[in-house]
Amino acid sequence: MKQALLIICLLVSSLIYSQNSYTFNGETLELKTEIEGTLDLLWTIDNGTYRYFIKTTDNNIVELKNTKNPDTRKYQNEYKTTLQEATQGSGLSTKNVNLTLPSLKKFVDSYNSSSDASYQTQDIKAQPELRLGVFGGITNSPFIYNPENYTSSVLGAELEVITNTKKQRHSGFLQFRHTFENKDFEYRTTEISLGYRFRALKFKRLDIYADVKFATLNLSNRVDTYTDENDIVVSKNYKETIFDAPFIFGIGADYRISNSSYIMFGYNNLAAIRLENGKHFSSDFTLGYKLKL
Repeated sequence: MKQALLIICLLVSSLIYSQNSYTFNGETLELKTEIEGTLDLLWTIDNGTYRYFIKTTDNNIVELKNTKNPDTRKYQNEYKTTLQEATQGSGLSTKNVNLTLPSLKKFVDSYNSSSDASYQTQDIKAQPELRLGVFGGITNSPFIYNPENYTSSVLGAELEVITNTKKQRHSGFLQFRHTFENKDFEYRTTEISLGYRFRALKFKRLDIYADVKFATLNLSNRVDTYTDENDIVVSKNYKETIFDAPFIFGIGADYRISNSSYIMFGYNNLAAIRLENGKHFSSDFTLGYKLKL
């Protein structure tokens, strides 16, 4: 289980921090693309300092600089001249443009909109969006002692808070799920959890994500049946209410079927930091439907 957890963490980390490599004036830099269009806006953090670049349609990369004059000690605002030259003929002014990501993003987005009629603005302010999902599936309750690896049915619902920006990747969710009792495995639980989700891969219709449940409340009921030393069958019922911060990891995907609805798939309970597995790898799969509210 620890190996699975390590693999998941490495995979998510590599996806989160994946960037494109560029060679600029002899330097090899990992640059993140903030805006794509007639003019691209790129940036990176180099030794704690933000550096910004623009890339033209002929793949020429120019750094946006704002150095101090060694004599007057005043900033020279070279980046404004660079932007003015790159957007010549657009009628846009760089007078009020600051060397910050939001300000540069707004300017480059405005230029791309004016130079390309098919361009869709990428400078969209984050607005909260709610998505409600319902799902069902099966689970072998991997963190519960289950020597025969029995599976049980699962039903649940989820409320996800997300921002409706085009490149949005982060969200939080409140999830309710109930695991039903199996005749051969007399365990059932109702779980309420809070979690975080990161959309690592985004395609036109498909988002693939990793998620983690960092707080859970479980109301569980289990019956243990055994034969004692007198060959008498004994059944004991255990009821528990447990609040924990288990950090349970899973992966999943949303496939968009309309502008406001999705098919959701989850492969859950793959690993946990604060829970030991019950000697069986996770067989926890869910399939459902998600709707924008």
